[in-house]
Amino acid sequence: CAELSITSTTETMEHPPYSPDLAPNDFYLFGPLKKHLASRHFRTDAEVQAAGVKLLRDLDPDFFYAGFDRLVYRWHKCFNNHGDYVEK
Repeated sequence: CAELSITSTTETMEHPPYSPDLAPNDFYLFGPLKKHLASRHFRTDAEVQAAGVKLLRDLDPDFFYAGFDRLVYRWHKCFNNHGDYVEK
């Protein structure tokens, strides 16, 4: 596992109380994960976890780069609208 180091140059920002632009539960990764797990039956939590981990390991690294790019784009869009909701 890679470790993430947060340095003193990191700025913590307040999260708005509700912003569908910044914190949607289904943003990017969760759609493919739900699709991968749909209609499957698991006997244990460990089986569900193993299926999720397998999906994550099988995804191309470019999938994650694209996801981060889309997330940063959404953050900027919300920031530039002063935190107001952004219609798609």
